[in-house]
Parts: sequence; structure tokens; C-alpha cells
Amino acid sequence: MTFQEFLNIAFSPVNTVLSVLLGLSVVYWLFTIITGLDIDVGLHSDLDVDAGADTHVPDGHFHAHNHDPSTWMHFLKFLNLDIVPITYFMTLSLLMTWLGSFYLNYFIPLPTWLGILILFPLLIGGMLLTKIILKPLNPFFKEINHKGEASYAFLGREGRLKSSIQDDKIGMMEVFIGSDPMTLMVRSQDGTKLEHGTRVMIVDEDLDKRIYYVQKSMRY
Repeated sequence: MTFQEFLNIAFSPVNTVLSVLLGLSVVYWLFTIITGLDIDVGLHSDLDVDAGADTHVPDGHFHAHNHDPSTWMHFLKFLNLDIVPITYFMTLSLLMTWLGSFYLNYFIPLPTWLGILILFPLLIGGMLLTKIILKPLNPFFKEINHKGEASYAFLGREGRLKSSIQDDKIGMMEVFIGSDPMTLMVRSQDGTKLEHGTRVMIVDEDLDKRIYYVQKSMRY
């Protein structure tokens, strides 16, 4: 394969977006290595879900329509994204997808529409392959828990909900350890509905499932 052939395939209508995103990922990791600054991508950014109704949230937030909010959480846990940092997972998934699309179009030239259509199963396959590749590192990621969270005791700590919770629904809560924000998976202690933004206190925990139980804080 000549360099020109490589460029033609890498920046074909099918692969251009993937190639640009992969290039940006390389820039990100170079920036991280050089500066030592790790930009934390907020996977769990303000997920405000109200079961049974459309949710309207600002751009950059997740949207859910008539779905159990815990379904999304279970999907993230299936991919081990409650353990593996999202930046690692996204970069490797993107690389797997790009390689699959690149070599598929190299060995079997496809019409543009078909090449774009195949990107979706390639992305799913890339995510599953990434899960398998990173699985041996899960104990390491779990130990440091993204930012060393395992060294902290969260019982009794207060923070604000980043999503509404009720009954057995799982949501997200943000707590601060010093100036370091941490996001935890939480449930309502007695099933009471707690709205997004409510200040709550952690009153119990299930360390095996990495879920914390909260109730409304009495301090305002």
C-alpha cells in the first residue's frame, strides 16, 4: 500500500470523520503526556431523567424518552464504564472502528452508502472488542477508581443529585473531596422521589455493586 492509497482510503467519504476524530484523540493524548493534565470527560454529565416523560436538558446532556434511567446505567456497566475511564474506552473503540472500516474498504471497495451503513456494526464490534481488551486492566482501574476514589469514605458525605431518582431507579450524585469533584451511582434510600439538583446525604452503601443510598439532606 502506497502512502497515497493510505490517504485516499483514510480520507474517503466513509472514513473522513473517523480519521479526524482519531487525529483529535492523538492530539489529546499527546497534550496529556506533555502537560500531565488529564481532561476528564463527563460521561455522567447531568443526566436528568423523568420516567414517563420527555426530558429537556441543555446541550451536551443525555436525553431519555420514556425509558427506565437505570437501563442506560446498566448498559454503561456492561461496557465496564463504571470502572474504565471513558477517555481510554472512547479512544480504543474509535481505533478499532477505524481499523475495521479502513481495511474493509481497502480489501473490498464498497459504495459510499454501504460503507457508512456498515460503520454502525463496526462501532458496536469495536466497543465489545475494547471491553475485552481492557478487561485485564479492570482491577487496576477499579483500584484507582479513576481518581483514587477508593481511598475515601463516602458515608455521611453530602452532595447534589445530577439526575432525578425514585423507587429503585439509579441516578448520579456529585460530591466534592476538597476541590476534586466525584460522581457516584446512587439510589433513594426509602424510594422517595428526589429531584435533580437536590442536596442529599449518603446514608448507606453497597460496595459490591458500587451503589450508594441517599436521602434528602436536612441542611440547606
